[in-house]
Amino acid sequence: ASFMTSNACGKAQSKVARSTRQSKPAVKIRLIAVGSKMPGWVEQGWQEYARRLPAELPLELVEIPLTTRSKNADVTRMMRQEGEAMLAKVQPGERIVTLEVEGRAWSTEQLATQLQDWRLQSRTVNLMVGGPEGLAPEVCARSEQRWSLSALTLPHPLVRILVGEQIYRAWTVLSGHPYHK
Repeated sequence: ASFMTSNACGKAQSKVARSTRQSKPAVKIRLIAVGSKMPGWVEQGWQEYARRLPAELPLELVEIPLTTRSKNADVTRMMRQEGEAMLAKVQPGERIVTLEVEGRAWSTEQLATQLQDWRLQSRTVNLMVGGPEGLAPEVCARSEQRWSLSALTLPHPLVRILVGEQIYRAWTVLSGHPYHK
């Protein structure tokens, strides 16, 4: 639930109700991303936000190896293979959310509301990040939600850290933690 308040300048702003203190169902969030062998700073950034989250909101990274690209590679076949590997990590009944430029942009408060809804449904949430050419059509077809981090094309290593930070930030909004001001 959300409601409107006024900030110090008198402008209306949305606040997410902090009713999650009464009921905290566990939900796992899994980032399934094509690509591995990321630089150390990416792993360090991801781990920083994953460790900040409480036990009832574990954040897991699943790396799907990038198929070898060559000058004459069959990109459609490679995307299909990567998509099949991504979907193989998803169990029946779990939610799939694709990260796509054409997806819906969420404010921090909207993401917090999504996180609250996901927690109440107690279903594992799989956030899907494709390879250099994007997500396989089969992955997009299974998606229940499409989330856009930005209209910009972002480097995949940075997306991992950004997703981790935004999930953490959404949790702090729901928890009344001072991180998000």
